[in-house]
Amino acid sequence: MKQALIAASLSVLLAAAPVLAQDVPGHPRENEVNTRLQTQQNRISNGVADGQINARQAARDSARDAKVAREESRDEAKHEGHITKAEQAKMNRQLNNDSAHIHEQRDK
Repeated sequence: MKQALIAASLSVLLAAAPVLAQDVPGHPRENEVNTRLQTQQNRISNGVADGQINARQAARDSARDAKVAREESRDEAKHEGHITKAEQAKMNRQLNNDSAHIHEQRDK
Protein backbone atom coordinates (compact mmCIF):
# COMPACT_ATOMS: atom_id res chain seq x y z
CA MET A 1 0.00 0.00 0.00
CA LYS A 2 2.76 2.42 0.97
CA GLN A 3 4.71 1.63 -2.19
CA ALA A 4 1.61 2.29 -4.29
CA LEU A 5 1.19 5.72 -2.69
CA ILE A 6 4.84 6.54 -3.26
CA ALA A 7 4.56 5.45 -6.89
CA ALA A 8 1.44 7.57 -7.32
CA SER A 9 3.11 10.65 -5.85
CA LEU A 10 6.17 10.17 -8.04
CA SER A 11 3.99 9.85 -11.14
CA VAL A 12 2.32 13.18 -10.26
CA LEU A 13 5.75 14.77 -9.80
CA LEU A 14 6.98 13.41 -13.11
CA ALA A 15 3.81 14.47 -14.93
CA ALA A 16 4.23 18.04 -13.70
CA ALA A 17 7.96 18.20 -14.51
CA PRO A 18 7.65 19.14 -18.22
CA VAL A 19 5.24 21.94 -17.37
CA LEU A 20 7.50 23.19 -14.59
CA ALA A 21 10.57 23.33 -16.82
CA GLN A 22 9.25 25.90 -19.30
CA ASP A 23 11.45 28.89 -18.46
CA VAL A 24 11.36 31.45 -21.24
CA PRO A 25 14.21 33.97 -21.08
CA GLY A 26 12.97 37.53 -20.95
CA HIS A 27 9.58 36.78 -19.40
CA PRO A 28 10.08 37.47 -15.70
CA ARG A 29 6.49 36.79 -14.61
CA GLU A 30 6.51 33.28 -16.06
CA ASN A 31 10.02 32.65 -14.79
CA GLU A 32 9.06 33.67 -11.26
CA VAL A 33 6.07 31.33 -11.19
CA ASN A 34 8.07 28.46 -12.71
CA THR A 35 10.93 28.98 -10.24
CA ARG A 36 8.50 28.91 -7.32
CA LEU A 37 6.86 25.74 -8.66
CA GLN A 38 10.23 24.03 -9.02
CA THR A 39 11.31 25.12 -5.54
CA GLN A 40 8.13 23.72 -4.02
CA GLN A 41 8.56 20.43 -5.88
CA ASN A 42 12.08 20.22 -4.45
CA ARG A 43 10.73 20.89 -0.94
CA ILE A 44 8.12 18.15 -1.39
CA SER A 45 10.73 15.68 -2.64
CA ASN A 46 13.04 16.53 0.25
CA GLY A 47 10.17 16.12 2.71
CA VAL A 48 9.40 12.67 1.33
CA ALA A 49 13.08 11.72 1.36
CA ASP A 50 13.55 12.61 5.02
CA GLY A 51 10.19 11.17 6.11
CA GLN A 52 8.49 14.44 7.06
CA ILE A 53 5.89 14.17 4.26
CA ASN A 54 4.17 10.92 3.41
CA ALA A 55 3.29 9.80 -0.11
CA ARG A 56 -0.36 10.86 0.12
CA GLN A 57 0.59 14.37 1.26
CA ALA A 58 3.22 14.60 -1.48
CA ALA A 59 0.70 13.60 -4.14
CA ARG A 60 -1.80 16.18 -2.87
CA ASP A 61 0.79 18.96 -2.72
CA SER A 62 2.14 18.08 -6.16
CA ALA A 63 -1.38 18.08 -7.59
CA ARG A 64 -1.95 21.59 -6.23
CA ASP A 65 1.26 22.80 -7.85
CA ALA A 66 0.39 21.03 -11.11
CA LYS A 67 -2.96 22.86 -11.11
CA VAL A 68 -1.12 26.20 -10.89
CA ALA A 69 1.18 25.11 -13.74
CA ARG A 70 -1.83 24.21 -15.91
CA GLU A 71 -3.43 27.58 -15.16
CA GLU A 72 -0.22 29.29 -16.16
CA SER A 73 -0.14 27.42 -19.47
CA ARG A 74 -3.77 28.31 -20.21
CA ASP A 75 -3.18 31.97 -19.34
CA GLU A 76 -0.08 32.08 -21.54
CA ALA A 77 -2.08 30.67 -24.44
CA LYS A 78 -4.67 33.44 -24.01
CA HIS A 79 -2.07 36.23 -24.04
CA GLU A 80 0.43 35.17 -26.72
CA GLY A 81 2.89 33.52 -24.35
CA HIS A 82 2.62 35.94 -21.44
CA ILE A 83 0.69 36.13 -18.19
CA THR A 84 -0.80 39.34 -16.87
CA LYS A 85 0.13 40.90 -13.54
CA ALA A 86 -3.29 39.95 -12.16
CA GLU A 87 -2.82 36.32 -13.23
CA GLN A 88 0.64 36.29 -11.67
CA ALA A 89 -0.75 37.72 -8.43
CA LYS A 90 -3.44 35.01 -8.34
CA MET A 91 -0.85 32.27 -8.92
CA ASN A 92 1.41 33.76 -6.25
CA ARG A 93 -1.46 33.65 -3.73
CA GLN A 94 -2.10 30.01 -4.61
CA LEU A 95 1.60 29.21 -4.32
CA ASN A 96 1.81 31.03 -0.98
CA ASN A 97 -1.01 28.84 0.36
CA ASP A 98 0.64 25.70 -1.01
CA SER A 99 3.98 26.73 0.48
CA ALA A 100 2.44 27.30 3.91
CA HIS A 101 0.79 23.89 3.73
CA ILE A 102 4.08 22.20 2.84
CA HIS A 103 5.80 24.06 5.69
CA GLU A 104 3.17 22.90 8.21
CA GLN A 105 3.60 19.30 7.13
CA ARG A 106 7.37 19.43 7.42
CA ASP A 107 7.26 21.00 10.91
CA LYS A 108 5.03 18.35 12.49
